[in-house]
Amino acid sequence: MKQESSQSLKSVTFIDLFAGIGGFRLALESFGATCVFSSEWNKQAQLTYAKNFGERPLGDITEIPTEKVPPHTLLCAGFPCQAFSISGKQKGFEDTRGTLFFEVARIAQHHQPQFLFLENVKNLVQHNRGETLATVLQTLNDIGYYPYYQVLNASDFGLPQKRERFYLIGIRKDLGTTPFVFPTPPRTPVALKDILLPDEETTAYCIDRQDILLKSDITLHRNLFGVYPLQPKRIGTVNKGGQGERIYHENGHAITLSAHGGGIGAKTGLYLINGIIRKLTPRECARLQGFPDNFELTSSDAQAYQQLGNSVPVTVLKAILQALQHWREQNAPTLQRSSATRFANG
Repeated sequence: MKQESSQSLKSVTFIDLFAGIGGFRLALESFGATCVFSSEWNKQAQLTYAKNFGERPLGDITEIPTEKVPPHTLLCAGFPCQAFSISGKQKGFEDTRGTLFFEVARIAQHHQPQFLFLENVKNLVQHNRGETLATVLQTLNDIGYYPYYQVLNASDFGLPQKRERFYLIGIRKDLGTTPFVFPTPPRTPVALKDILLPDEETTAYCIDRQDILLKSDITLHRNLFGVYPLQPKRIGTVNKGGQGERIYHENGHAITLSAHGGGIGAKTGLYLINGIIRKLTPRECARLQGFPDNFELTSSDAQAYQQLGNSVPVTVLKAILQALQHWREQNAPTLQRSSATRFANG
């Protein structure tokens, strides 16, 4: 998929594990990095990925021998999060999806890429009283990496969606001990209404029910700097107000997009937009995740919602990659010596 590129990571090759529809790849290619391998088990996500990148990812990573994965500079993976999610049963490594982290470790241990770039749900940090995270960090340390992690919210990076996620950068130990510093959130002023489609393109997503209940005062005020709150603002309900039945203000932010969930506003939430209650369209959800409008979505709304709900916020990834490039510039001599040594020994 053609996009603007800074070329600052032109020398970097990467593999895209648990690739979904390609959020990591979109971010990395915008810096000029080259994908040399991708894997995604979901066949519908594979098709969307292929539409946009011209190649279909291989399937289940557990069935792909390590030696079939090519050497690479950076390993990226949004490994499955259901095992750690608050909305799930939180079985962690007892869940087969949780054990897929060890597939990442298997490949990293064998190929020893310079960097790891991982993403998961915020709840990974506190899951099982912190023991799950401790296992992740110890595993990465044992296979030769200094791990650095932080929880970042897409709302603070110019995307009007509350999406708090765990991000981890692993740096191979021989590259030095300079700590990796995650980017400072710019808190760019943005509201949901800034990314919405014209009303005439969203009529199929409007709802008209008798059980809509709005608060008596739904005014949303700007702060002293003239900015609306960078968070969702609930202003009403439908039915009993359960999951997918809450209504939010267009001048605030969207709730976290979800691949699952019920209710009339399932997966996107409900919003009062220009006086009408409606869900968000798949294209609007793509914008909330930082995907450009030329990114081709599947024709099935149900599949599009699921794929985008499982995806990563591209804008946040780009900010982290800028920080990683800054680290690389600071440590350029060490990187060059390491590469030369490995080439000589190869």
